[in-house]
Amino acid sequence: MPLRIGDKAPDFTADTTEGSIRFYDWIGDGWAILFSHPKDFTPVCTTELGYLASLKPEFDKRHCKLIGLSVDSVSDHQAWLKDIEETQGHALNYPLIGDSDLSVAKLYDMIHPNASGPAQERTAVDNATIRSVFIVGPDKLIKLILTYPMSTGRNFDEVLRVLDSIQLTAKHQVATPVNWQQGEDVIIVPAVSDEQARQKFPDGWRAPKPYMRIVPQPK
Repeated sequence: MPLRIGDKAPDFTADTTEGSIRFYDWIGDGWAILFSHPKDFTPVCTTELGYLASLKPEFDKRHCKLIGLSVDSVSDHQAWLKDIEETQGHALNYPLIGDSDLSVAKLYDMIHPNASGPAQERTAVDNATIRSVFIVGPDKLIKLILTYPMSTGRNFDEVLRVLDSIQLTAKHQVATPVNWQQGEDVIIVPAVSDEQARQKFPDGWRAPKPYMRIVPQPK
C-alpha cells in the first residue's frame, strides 16, 4: 500500500555516509526530512543537495534533521561529495543513505516495486529513485509527502515553509492561509471551538466569516 499523510513512517536500518543508522533512533525526539534524489553525478541533484546544505542551519533551528537517499552506493556518494562542494559552494553536512539494494526506496514507494538486481542489470526506469520528500514528526508519523518530476529541482525553501506551518499547527492548533510566510497572521483550526479559542487567544480574533478566525502568529 502507498504511504499517506498520517501513516507511521516505516523504520529501517541503513548504511550512510555518516555510518550505519536505525531511522527511528536517528530521528530521536525531533523532526526529520527524508528525501530521495534520482542519481549521483547528475546536474539537477547536485544543485539540490548543495542548496539544502546551505539551508541546514535553518532546519537545525527547528530541531529537524535531514537525510538523503538514492540507490547509489555509499562509496559513490562519498566520491560525489567533492563535486557538490566544488560547484555549489557548500559541503554536504547531512547523511546520504546508500540504498543499492533498494530496500528503503521500496519501503517509501520511491522506485518501481518490481525493481531488483544489481544496478548494472537494471533498466533506466528502475535504476533511479524519484524526487520524494517526507517530513516525519517526533511521533514518527508522516506529516508531508511531496513528489517531483525527475527533471524538476525542488524548492527547499518551500519545504522549510511547510515545516514551519506544520510545527505551528502541532504547537498552537492553527492553520496557515495561502502563500503564508513566517510571522504572518494564521487561522484558528475548525476543531477548536470558540470557547476553547477564547482561552488560547484571549485577545480575540478577526472573523470575516464565522469559520474564518484570524489571529497573529503565536510565539
